[in-house]
Amino acid sequence: TRFLRFVHFIFVWAKYHILGTVVLVSEMFLSTAALPCRILSKRAIVPRSWSSVVAASSKSLRTCAGSSQLPNPPHQTIYSDQRSSSFSTTSPAYSTAQLVKVLREATGAPMMECKKALSSPEVNNDIEKAREWLRKHGSAKASSKVAGREALEGLVGIRIETGEGEGGKRAVASLVKVASETDFASRSPAFSSFVQEVADSAASSTPAEVSDVASFLSSATNGDGRPLNEGLKDAILAIRENLRVDSISLLEASDPDSVLAGYVHGRASPDVTCGTAASIVEVGMTTSDDREGWYVAHDAAKKLAMHVVAAKPLYLNPASVPEDVVEKEKQILTEKMEGSNKPPEILEKIVTGQLRKFYEGICLSEQSHMVEEGNPKVEKALKGLGLELRGFKLMGMSKS
Repeated sequence: TRFLRFVHFIFVWAKYHILGTVVLVSEMFLSTAALPCRILSKRAIVPRSWSSVVAASSKSLRTCAGSSQLPNPPHQTIYSDQRSSSFSTTSPAYSTAQLVKVLREATGAPMMECKKALSSPEVNNDIEKAREWLRKHGSAKASSKVAGREALEGLVGIRIETGEGEGGKRAVASLVKVASETDFASRSPAFSSFVQEVADSAASSTPAEVSDVASFLSSATNGDGRPLNEGLKDAILAIRENLRVDSISLLEASDPDSVLAGYVHGRASPDVTCGTAASIVEVGMTTSDDREGWYVAHDAAKKLAMHVVAAKPLYLNPASVPEDVVEKEKQILTEKMEGSNKPPEILEKIVTGQLRKFYEGICLSEQSHMVEEGNPKVEKALKGLGLELRGFKLMGMSKS
């Protein structure tokens, strides 16, 4: 009897413990297999009900029983297909929040403006029509709001274009200055891309075409064929700041053997040639015009462009300084010498020496080259390479 009771006890103990272990393992397996389904249902683009989540989880579990990989859920497949397709037509698979997000990413417009555009009767949730609506209404509204604000930040962009012109080889460089309200806005991709578009279009134009900035923006186009003033409106809509094209300047090579090179200081991005300051330098080859000589001239012009940004000369050489500026400086120097009781010929020599220092401060050819070793005079450094200085342009963002 005791033996039978002991056997019965062992049987009952094993029955409950083994059954409990099986149940526990089954629950762990089911919860682990259902975890990806729960995660995917949370990441679903379209909101789902509890019943759809349970149905998807059950379907995935049944599939997992015969396969080692979890299949893509239906909502994920739809999302990838819709991302690859165009948003030019409405689709019931997208919610309003999704369409607003897509429109914001495409235009950079504020969320409420995008929502207003999509809900407009003539748009009816069509992305392409919404973009046109924002260009017509949103850009005008944004421009009117930001007009008149002070814009002291911004970027300067350059572009050097070489090719064949009417008289042979033609090389021309453009410098453009576009202002914004804040430095943060000037570093945005939308702003720097617009600055580069203006510089690229200006390099393909003539001085007469860029003399009037407003007319140039309305007539010139970017690489996609859109007018530049439309691009300016889009940038204002995306950035929500007062943006304006302050100035456009061109430097055209005076001779076929001239070489143009530029330098951009404080570059905004590796993809654009825009920064806080930029310069273009033209040098001419006087001894050799072969390929090797071109590389020497280009390297020298590049270094000199860096010097121009740092030294900020006002004139090319003493001969280019206006006569009234020279006379005014002479008058100032002469007044300083009054009462010194020195002979007139000595005073004239002193004034001439002071003028030489004056030229070194404002004339590029007379300055000490900051980039070359030993800091030789710019004119002397170029002459040693068989080059001559022919022109330069400097443009920067002035905060005054």
